Amino acid sequence: MSLHTEYANDGKHFIIHIKGKFDFGLVQEFRQSYDGLSDRVTTVIIELRETDYIDSSALGMLLNMRKSLGAGSRNIHLINCRPEIRQILDISRFDKLFIID
Repeated sequence: MSLHTEYANDGKHFIIHIKGKFDFGLVQEFRQSYDGLSDRVTTVIIELRETDYIDSSALGMLLNMRKSLGAGSRNIHLINCRPEIRQILDISRFDKLFIID
């Protein structure tokens, strides 16, 4: 499992790429990835193209991130989900809290 981040060219989009398992093993690294995020950032993107597993602790991390960043003040997108990941997000009704592409 690995995580890396980047800013888009305009500096308004912050992207977190998660590869492999998104589980409790990433809790510290995930939290640190968005801690102290620039005020210029209007959109946070969680790139899940290479994520092959997600569990309840990852769902909790996403909710904590949303709360920490000020729910509603920034758009948070969960993108490129594999069908099995999308199903978990749908069952958890995350489509009501996040933009899922």
